[in-house]
Amino acid sequence: MWDYTDKVKEHFLNPRNVGEIIDADAVGEVGSLACGDALKLFIKLDENKERIVDAKFQTFGCGSAIASSSALTEMVKGKTLEEALKITNQEIADFLGGLPEEKMHCSVMGQEALEVAIAKYRGVEAPVHGHDHVDTEGEIVCKCFGLTDLFLKKVIASNKLHTAEQVTHFTKAGGACGGCIPKIKELIAEVLGEEKKVAVEKPVKLTNLRKMQLIQETLENEVRPQLWADGGDLELVDIDGSTVQVAFRKACAGCASSGNTAKFVEQKLRELVSSDIVVQEVQG
Repeated sequence: MWDYTDKVKEHFLNPRNVGEIIDADAVGEVGSLACGDALKLFIKLDENKERIVDAKFQTFGCGSAIASSSALTEMVKGKTLEEALKITNQEIADFLGGLPEEKMHCSVMGQEALEVAIAKYRGVEAPVHGHDHVDTEGEIVCKCFGLTDLFLKKVIASNKLHTAEQVTHFTKAGGACGGCIPKIKELIAEVLGEEKKVAVEKPVKLTNLRKMQLIQETLENEVRPQLWADGGDLELVDIDGSTVQVAFRKACAGCASSGNTAKFVEQKLRELVSSDIVVQEVQG
């Protein structure tokens, strides 16, 4: 049984803005009844066509889908189209006080519907990902739900996903026949590889504060994702000058290869932060 927040329950039991807008300026539809989730979003703009004054939805899905749709319609009111487009699926989940990871695909669906509605209003090609459509700009990865590599890479990158199971929770990809799981893993590795190409500039002289910030950023963005991929993790314990103390967690805790892992962490910090860094593994 999933643990829902009170706000999720409130928006499920008393959803806001249910229905349709007959003279809507924009309408976005995503999902399908065959997939078990479908959302139709209606948007009405002010007389100057600058801000969203009303939004309604019709949805077929679970309680999380209803709550996410309800939250989205509340969030977009008063915003310009550009401001609305900046709303992420994570912000929809945060508005509700969080969603179980297994239900994050509901917030993703809301973000998709918003993108489709605005694209159609602007007269540009709308992004499509449902199995009833063909996205000519991407390769279909999950045939069961018609999800493309471009869409999956976007969700992986924006939500910092590191396992195929997480991708399934956020998009449903791989949740039916499971045949696309190997390809999903390849996409995760590809996204992580692209992120690594964004080099962290190493200042000639670092202040202590900046050095600590770079150490934390490097551990979070460069080191931990690789440990997660193998079921491990680490925790930053302390920074004392150039000495960085870390404790390994999950699969890395007590691993016979933890010494090599510590050397890897040290090498990465020396490469991206400062050449004098020494990494110490601590227990606890």
